Amino acid sequence: MRFWMGKCPELEEKIASKGKVMKDRTERNVLIASIFLLMIFVGLTLFVVSIARANPAPDSAASSATFRAKCAMCHGPDGAGSTVGKSMNVPDLRSPAVQKLPDAQLAQVISDGKGGMPPFKNSLSEDQIHSLVSYVRSLHQKK
Repeated sequence: MRFWMGKCPELEEKIASKGKVMKDRTERNVLIASIFLLMIFVGLTLFVVSIARANPAPDSAASSATFRAKCAMCHGPDGAGSTVGKSMNVPDLRSPAVQKLPDAQLAQVISDGKGGMPPFKNSLSEDQIHSLVSYVRSLHQKK
């Protein structure tokens, strides 16, 4: 068997053209993979957004119904206080004094009661109490 030790322009040209083809294929594969990853990222982002929209914040119809059932008798439907509540000096839940309280403190007041307000820890779940805190936060917009 004899090996060619000199230059062979035809062979060199073939090798060079195959190298160029492989480089073109690699670039194309990288581009396709990048597009595929981008599509996955966009799909996951849209999925997360759809879940967030399907599970709205606690200020939903359920927390509004809980507020009407448990709180509105004294605090009024808008948080300003009903006639009964005003006679007992309940605070306006829309006021800056109430709105500046930390969530934990509002949750504790709802849970344990305060002054003439009864405790709700035995009749409301922790999630319902936190939903009511969020609902109270939304009342400042209705003032």
